[in-house]
Order: sequence, then structure tokens, then C-alpha cells
Amino acid sequence: MSIRKDSEHDFYWADDREPHFLRRQEILKAHPEIKELFGINKKMKYFTVLWVTLHMTLAALSYQMIDISWWLFLGVTYLVGSTIVHAMFLSVHEITHDLAFEKKSHNNYFSFFANIPMIFPYAMAFKFYHGVHHWSQGTDGDDTDIPTLGEAMLFRGFIGKVIWFVSQIFFYALRPMMVKKMPINKWVIRNAIFQITMMALFFGGLTYFISGTAALYALLYLGLSLVLAGGLNPVSGHFISEHYVFEEGQETYSYYGPLNWVTFNVGYHNEHHDFPRIPGSRLAQVRKMAPEFYDNLHSYNSWVAVNWRFLTDSKINLYARTKRKKEEQDAKTKTTEKGAAAVA
Repeated sequence: MSIRKDSEHDFYWADDREPHFLRRQEILKAHPEIKELFGINKKMKYFTVLWVTLHMTLAALSYQMIDISWWLFLGVTYLVGSTIVHAMFLSVHEITHDLAFEKKSHNNYFSFFANIPMIFPYAMAFKFYHGVHHWSQGTDGDDTDIPTLGEAMLFRGFIGKVIWFVSQIFFYALRPMMVKKMPINKWVIRNAIFQITMMALFFGGLTYFISGTAALYALLYLGLSLVLAGGLNPVSGHFISEHYVFEEGQETYSYYGPLNWVTFNVGYHNEHHDFPRIPGSRLAQVRKMAPEFYDNLHSYNSWVAVNWRFLTDSKINLYARTKRKKEEQDAKTKTTEKGAAAVA
């Protein structure tokens, strides 16, 4: 694969398909037993229910935390609240790949529940855009995981990157709608209706049974947890570590540190892109079964270190992503499909 970068103010450009398509074929040829890892994670739904229940309980009790101490409130919001919200981002991610239940509809409905802590309806929009990210990784105008040219031009240098980094949750939320139009289907509508209903019941219940102040503090807890989850919490390091080019020639990176315990093993990102039908709970086994395909790839053991290098290394900026021309990728996809049909 040929990758070029014409200037420091341009993205990396690849002229071949994303790397996981070919590596998946090679790994399955060498290790067909990996197919035994495909399936669902039966325990994931229990963790999700536990964490959503804990988070919403803390939100309901936030007025009592503030009565004791604002420092207690802020500490719990940062250490617990933002960690749970980010874990639920990644629960939705797992559910998007239909890894919680066998039936797709059951996964869709359960993603609504995991979406509750995020205030806004998010799950079905993520399902659409994340699917595009996998099957059109890096494709210009399709993959909304990549910063826009405007973002890269505006948020430059240390200060610019810090501003973008602490507020990146807003860019992840708004960028997709600016880059690629999402079709509105029944699932998107159901997600919106469910989330609006849950928020109305939650805040209405707090207002009725306790006070409007309690509802206001609960909203503050949920809102701060959401913003902190998308930037200042260490687990947000996976946003940067997954696809920002720290080593030229490599497009996707894995993280093998301890924070995988609270993020459904999303750090095993090369493994995930190679095998999106394998749940995070079994991705470590992929690496163990096919070490010759992963041990030679650059990886990380600290998301905090990744974030710090991103912010302080002048050579790494928002242009440090690999892109592909849409026309070229569409042609390669059609060629691959024709070849597969001929073999079949």
C-alpha cells in the first residue's frame, strides 16, 4: 500500500483499500479457528444495566452531594460519572455490532437503554456512521471519524489542539451531520422518542417528588459527565489512539493497557477492525491466536501518554489521519464484489 503526505498541512492519502480487509483474509487463512470467537457477549447486558442504573441514581442524588460539598460533587462527576458515560459510549459501540443479543432488533432496543446517560438520542445515529467508518475507513466524504479540513486548519498548535481536545465530544456529535447525511428511519425515530420519554420521566419525576433544584443539579451532573467523558477523562484517549498516525505507514493502533477493563476492550482496535463480529471480551484471544499479525504493529500501553504526545508533539495534529479518494474506493469495492461473485 502506498501512502503519501504532500505537506504538513494535508492529510495522509492512501491509494489502496483499508488494511483490515486483506489482513482479515490472511488471518482466517492461517487461523480458521478464530471463527469460533464470533458471537455475542452474554454478560455485557448485565454490566450495561448496572452502570446505567448507578449513573442515573447518582444523578438523582447529586443535589445531596452538592449539599455536602461541591468538591464531592465534582469529584464523583469526574471519577465516576464521566467514566460510566464513556463506558456507555462503548457499550453502544458493542451493541452496534450486534454483540449483545442474537437478534438485530433486540440489540437496537437495548442500545436505547445504554443511550440513557447521554441525554440526547445517539445510538442509532452512531450505528449508521460507525458502520460507514468500518466499511469505508478513511474514505473522504464517508468516514466521519476523521476531522474536517476546517477543524484541521483552525485548531493548530498546542493551544488549538487543547481547545479541540477538551471539546471534541461536540465535534464527534456535530461533524457527521455536516459531512454525510444520515437517512431517517423508524429506528432513529424510535431512539429519539425513547430518549425524550426517559428524560421527561426522569427530570419530571425529580421535580415532582423532590424539587426543581434537584432536577437542575441532576442535569448538571449528566451534562458535565458527558463533556468530561469526551475529553478530559483518560479513557477518551482511545479517540486519539485508534487512528491518528503516530508511526507513518500504520493506520490503526491498539492499546493493551488496564483501562480496557472499563471500555469493553476497545483498545484492541486492530483486532476489532479485523474482526468486528468478535465481542471485546474475546479480542485478546485474537491477538494470542495470531501473534504474528499483531506483535509487529505499533501499539500503546497508556492512553494518557497518547493524549499528551498528541497535544505536545508539533508533528502530530488533526491532519494526522489517513484518507482515501471516494471515487477510487468505490471502484475498488466494485472490483472486489465482482471478483467474489465470480468465485462464488
